[in-house]
Formats: sequence, C-alpha cells, structure tokens
Amino acid sequence: MALESQSAPVGGVVFFERRELDQLMRLYGRMVAAGEWRDYGIAGLSDHAVFSIFRHTAEAPLYRVEKRPALARKQGAWAVHGQGGQILKRGHELAQVLRVFEKGKFSVVD
Repeated sequence: MALESQSAPVGGVVFFERRELDQLMRLYGRMVAAGEWRDYGIAGLSDHAVFSIFRHTAEAPLYRVEKRPALARKQGAWAVHGQGGQILKRGHELAQVLRVFEKGKFSVVD
C-alpha cells in the first residue's frame, strides 16, 4: 500500500486513489456483466471512504468496501462489509480483501 493512502487525509476527506478505483471498477464491471450487481455509490468522508455495491438501486447496499487509513497499522485499512453490517474480509491490501468476491466463494441470495 502506498504511503500517502496511510497518511492523514488532505483537506479532511479520505478518498480512493486512482489505482484503488481501478481495482474496484474492474471488479464491479465483471459482476455487472455476470448480472449480480446493478449500481454503485462512492463516498469520501472525514475518516473513511466507501464504495457501496447495490443489486437494485432503491435498496440498501449488498456490500460496502471501506478504506479506513486510521486502521492501516492495526488490522488493515480495508474491509468488506455485508448487507447486515458484518465484516466479510479485512486486510492491509485492497486486492486481498476483494478476493472475497472470487467465483465460488460467495453467492447472492434473493
């Protein structure tokens, strides 16, 4: 992980870097093509950034990928949360936590 993503937020807002957004959008594109996901939302807040993933636009997000730089040296800055708020995967590298979405590791239940 790059040093700047672990440092204090510039301007008081945490956001994703270009390479992080690239990884997130590649995963999103694959899942849209598979018919699993339909919409996403991005938020930059004072202490964390969130990439929310939706099955239907009007519903609560299925998953949230969060970046919390304050936790980078402890349990890892990255986490994937499920719809109920449970943490599905946590780690120091984005690619590592996104592996929770690899084929065969999970399924969406309607």
